[in-house]
Amino acid sequence: MATLLLRRRVPGATYLSKVSSRVFSPKYSSIKCCKYATERIVDIGQPTCRSHPELFSEGEITSGISIHEYISRRKKLIELLPERSLAIIASAPVKMMTDVVPYSFRQDADYLYITGCLQPGGVAVITDECGLCMFMPDPDPHGEAWEGPVAGVDAALNYFKADKSYPMSKLHQVLPEMIGKASKVFHNIKTVSTSYTDLESFQRAMNSGKVKDLSCYTHELRWIKSPSELKLMRQSASIACQSLLQTMLFSRMNPEESKLSAKVEYECKMRGAQRMAFNPVVGGGANGSVIHYSRNDKKIQHGDFVLMDVGCELHGYLSDLTRTWPPCGSFSFQEALYELVLETNKECIKLCKPGARIQEIHNQSVQMLRRGCKQLGILKDERSNIYHQLNPTSIGHYLGMDVHDCASISNDRPLQPGVVITIEPGIYIPISFNAPESYRGFGIRIEDEVLITETGYEVLTASMPKEISHIKSLLNFDNIRSEIPDLRAALS
Repeated sequence: MATLLLRRRVPGATYLSKVSSRVFSPKYSSIKCCKYATERIVDIGQPTCRSHPELFSEGEITSGISIHEYISRRKKLIELLPERSLAIIASAPVKMMTDVVPYSFRQDADYLYITGCLQPGGVAVITDECGLCMFMPDPDPHGEAWEGPVAGVDAALNYFKADKSYPMSKLHQVLPEMIGKASKVFHNIKTVSTSYTDLESFQRAMNSGKVKDLSCYTHELRWIKSPSELKLMRQSASIACQSLLQTMLFSRMNPEESKLSAKVEYECKMRGAQRMAFNPVVGGGANGSVIHYSRNDKKIQHGDFVLMDVGCELHGYLSDLTRTWPPCGSFSFQEALYELVLETNKECIKLCKPGARIQEIHNQSVQMLRRGCKQLGILKDERSNIYHQLNPTSIGHYLGMDVHDCASISNDRPLQPGVVITIEPGIYIPISFNAPESYRGFGIRIEDEVLITETGYEVLTASMPKEISHIKSLLNFDNIRSEIPDLRAALS
């Protein structure tokens, strides 16, 4: 018996699920065929377990996050909100590069966290009385001809599992009554939409002081990651580490900021990332002293270091790490300053545990860097406020669905298991700074992602080398192989 299994996962197409037939031979007087089943895949404007079975498990709304987890998030938000409150969360707006060319769309983190919808044009409303109500874009055949299908009311009810759903054209009829019943109205101020702010009922609520920012509640929910979220964050960190490692090796023969930026983005996307978490920082030489340098257009001179701050997004969850190294493979006078930043990175990671605070860890990092800069002759007085010219940044930030995640949560909040932070000490010495000439125009940052666990911490980016000996070995590997012929055979 021969069995042929055909899978053509084309949105909107009917495909053959299974064909079973006997191979023709003299033993059989005829060919016998079994019945087969067909199914039609409906395109709702974003990947699903039907259209992208390689990315989804059954029962997931977005890759890695189940229907049950989304429903649980909605219930938890209702429990956090004051009694008889209303929460309004609009999707992110489409931003335009030119009059007809949009930028690549990225969904607002709060809207995605609650609904699972990756598309623009919607407004989600949550109340204790009606649960999740999603207002979805009206059918637009002309728009679909240009941009493809979008999720509508049916998708909101059947796929996103909203309790109620209406087309956006009905919002002005339905939402005013809901606002009128609410004791308080909370909304996402980052994605304010005139579709609801222009309503007379919303204006009245605003004028009476009933309207507040929702982020203090959504950020509270997003701050501690679930096991499913942590799995995605580990995968995102792994992709970023593998990609940056490949870029480090690539830098020896291609020491140009633009090529390194292109290389790391290529490697991330080839490993499954949807996009970069932010425009890669690729600062060669003096550009490394510019904290969020973004031009990425300079050739890196022999002997100079390059600072690369990169991260990628995997199904809504971000990574963020930084390494600094000399593409030529040789550390010289910079080695002492590099060791100072590296030791600060490692000591601060050791402080990460439940009950610790980012602010406390920051204070410890400042002491270490001040003392070290004084010993290296970069600072004349370690207590001087001039230090802040060398490092005006915090030791780290929360990480998750946004790069600087859950901004409403204070850095003085005791850390809890399930929280992910960055540890990123750095020293950035401008060319004009009064320091030994060899250090001027030089920047070093070493950044890792750290998950707070029940017993301490887990470094999610530990696979990316940062020890000087490891970096030297990687960048000088070809030289080592040529000097030791037997090693080439052993490694082949």
